[in-house]
Amino acid sequence: GFITAPTGGAPDANLIPVPKPVADASMDAAACIGCGACVAACPNGAANLFVGAKISHLNLLPQGQAERYKRAEAMVDTMDEHFGSCTNHGECSAACPKEISLDVIALMNKDYRSAKFKNRKELSRN
Repeated sequence: GFITAPTGGAPDANLIPVPKPVADASMDAAACIGCGACVAACPNGAANLFVGAKISHLNLLPQGQAERYKRAEAMVDTMDEHFGSCTNHGECSAACPKEISLDVIALMNKDYRSAKFKNRKELSRN
């Protein structure tokens, strides 16, 4: 048999409180329009600013935490396959019409390293 217990449903995502600084940082990253100016301006043809903006937009919010590290790992691995590597010239941010900050690259790198470290810990347990 089974027991029925009133546990409630999933919380409405619009009712989850988000601190203003987190919401502001997420919305700043969400301003990216995907125009490609950052990739065109980069001497290495890196897409780190674009990918960092997309990852940061979702990973900063509480609603994005469940897939945070999987998302960062998958997107960065795909980016590394198809684009050049970032050498921190900053040309991307200077060319961005939405003035996306280089901070999104730092957040992306942090989440990517955390994802790789988490995977390594899981592999060592098996």
